[in-house]
Amino acid sequence: MSIWCVIIRQDRSACEDLSHAFNHFYQLSAKRKFMKNPMIRAITLVLALSMAFSSLHVVHAQQNTARIKIDVDRSIGEVDPLLFGNFSEHLGRMIYGGIYDEGSPLSDPSGYRKDVMDAVKQLGVSILRWPGGNFASGYNWQDGIGPRDQRPVRIDLAWNDLESNRFGTDEFLRYCELIGTAPYVCINAGLGTIDDARHWVEYCNEPRHTYWADQRRKNGREQPYNVKYWALGNEIDGPWQMGHKSPEEYANFALEAAKAMRQVDRNIKLVASGSSNYGADWIAWNRIVLQTLRNQADYIALHTYINNRDNDLERFLAWSQTIDYYIEVTEGLIRQVRTGPNPRPIYVAYDEWNVWYRTGNREKLEEIYNLEDALAMGMFFNSFFRHANIVKMANLAQMVNVIAPIMTNKQGLFLQPIYFPIAEYGKQRGNASLDVWVSAPTYQLPNRPPLRYLDVSASYNARERMVYVNVLNRSKDKDLSTKIENQEGQLANEVDVWELNNSDLKATHTFGDDKKVRPATRAVTAAITNNSFSYTFPAHSLTILRLRLK
Repeated sequence: MSIWCVIIRQDRSACEDLSHAFNHFYQLSAKRKFMKNPMIRAITLVLALSMAFSSLHVVHAQQNTARIKIDVDRSIGEVDPLLFGNFSEHLGRMIYGGIYDEGSPLSDPSGYRKDVMDAVKQLGVSILRWPGGNFASGYNWQDGIGPRDQRPVRIDLAWNDLESNRFGTDEFLRYCELIGTAPYVCINAGLGTIDDARHWVEYCNEPRHTYWADQRRKNGREQPYNVKYWALGNEIDGPWQMGHKSPEEYANFALEAAKAMRQVDRNIKLVASGSSNYGADWIAWNRIVLQTLRNQADYIALHTYINNRDNDLERFLAWSQTIDYYIEVTEGLIRQVRTGPNPRPIYVAYDEWNVWYRTGNREKLEEIYNLEDALAMGMFFNSFFRHANIVKMANLAQMVNVIAPIMTNKQGLFLQPIYFPIAEYGKQRGNASLDVWVSAPTYQLPNRPPLRYLDVSASYNARERMVYVNVLNRSKDKDLSTKIENQEGQLANEVDVWELNNSDLKATHTFGDDKKVRPATRAVTAAITNNSFSYTFPAHSLTILRLRLK
């Protein structure tokens, strides 16, 4: 590489191209007689250098310049604390050998794994969904109460396994109390009955002396658990589901179940089962369910699992377009059914989401995650934040061992790379999500609109006067120099940086080695000019900037 590129320190390939062009021009000119004049040689050299600098500046600006404009007055809605939920299904080692491991030296006297409990608390799980999942459509909750040694062993038809029922309703609800999370119970809308559902609410929530409330007392719990969140079944539109129904059949069942459950406890919140079968007419299913349940449902559930089967990072991180589409179409359907003078508020509960494609039931869904998957966590949360007005609950599937951020064996546990973004985004719960303006270089997948390399969300904590800017750089190999501009309130020059990045996109963790893909944190002093500053987001990175307003 020539001396010109060393001096101006620009993009290497662009420098080399311009350097070769300059040298070629100089050599040709030197052969001409008029170039023997020293004055003309000097002028030519100055002009050539000027052209080189100018051209390189243009190349750099076109490839790497981005802008993010923040205005704390442009609020979308609250970042609901329930966005940081999780999911615990009777599947593989999620329950048994995961959160519950009787007889283990790592468990407390009740059988709960203490090391897992600590990791779950640090993850900041706000709401925990149980018992499924597909498992719920064949589950009889009455099998899981009473003395554990007297509970029946059943065939789990969903996952072709045996269910001991040693972990049931009381064990789950006590666990939620121990970790400080809200319980979220999914009824059996597949093979179950409306009576099963209303009796379950009675067992959990009834304070008076009734049959099922007294059964709860007999099992050691005097006071009601007051379970607030109940799902009206799981993925009933799916042909894979036990008790699969048409949209009309499901909507009618769910409506009657909702009415019966609310007669037992009028304070409960109900989540309708939205479509998960995107190969069918999922929009028609959601429209019928919402129309039928518009006066009973508080949420409609969406599920999405993404994959990187093409081994293409930028294509993988373009899944945000699909996630945004599912949310926005469902929001439109909600608006359509909310008619009349006082329509019931209905929100989206994204109560299953994750990366899942490497493992199946044979491997008990024990997926090992890498840096790429950790970046995708930011992509999901950015979408949820940008739709904070309508997405009011989200549950990562799942919590331990099964497509999970926490993996255990008999000796201990390790934290997968996806653990860290989930925990960090959770610190923004309760903030106001901001409508940010973003300009950045784009790329495009076939049959899709252009997509910015920078995927951005932001939130504002008014009490602390702190702005959080969440930036995913989807580019595999381009750092993006970005101007961050603030519209309301004066920026302080101290910026806290949380950054997740690694030179190896495929880096993973295992037992005794879970330090490779961990976030770096640092404080930087920004050069504030006109209430803005510049920051470079590294290629294939997830960054959270904390900006304080004076």
